[in-house]
Amino acid sequence: MAGRVTGRFTSIHTPTFIMADTHTYKFNVSMSCSGCSGAVDRVLKKLEGVESYEVSLENQTATVVAKDDLPYEKVLATIAKTGKKVNSGEADGQTQSVEVPAAA
Repeated sequence: MAGRVTGRFTSIHTPTFIMADTHTYKFNVSMSCSGCSGAVDRVLKKLEGVESYEVSLENQTATVVAKDDLPYEKVLATIAKTGKKVNSGEADGQTQSVEVPAAA
C-alpha cells in the first residue's frame, strides 16, 4: 500500500483494491497546521483494518474506509489520542457521537 499527497495539505492513503465489506467514517477534526494533519495521518496509517483514508487540513476532515471489523468508536478514539478535537462524525452517512468512550 502506498500513500500519496494531493494538493497542498491533503494526505491520501489508497490500497490497490477495496474489499466489499467496508464502512466509511467521516470526521470533522480541528487541525491548525500540517503538523496537526500529519499526526492524524500517522495514527490512521498504523491502524489495523483501515483500507484507505484521506486527511484534509484545508477541509478539516478525516475520511476513513475501514474493514467491516474496525468499529467507528475505535477510529474515533485513535484520532482523539492525537489531542485533536473531533467536532463531528458519521458512519456510513449516519451522524454519530464524538464522545470518546472511557477505557474499560
